[in-house]
Amino acid sequence: MKDVKVYGPGCKRCDATEAMVRQTAEMLGIELQVEKVSDYAAIAMAGVVSTPGISVDGKLVHAGGLPNAADLETWLQA
Repeated sequence: MKDVKVYGPGCKRCDATEAMVRQTAEMLGIELQVEKVSDYAAIAMAGVVSTPGISVDGKLVHAGGLPNAADLETWLQA
């Protein structure tokens, strides 16, 4: 099971990113646990300078803007 964190204050892009993560995992048949992190201190400690950010199994893979669908598939399959 993948551990995915979506970092962001709760804006529309952050919500869309979380939905993309869940939809992509379902499409690929990957089980994951998604945690939404909206605490500014926790976002900064994770190294996210621009939101939304995504970490997969503790590794920051994306920050700023909506992720590319192909990249998202790669991150979840790694």
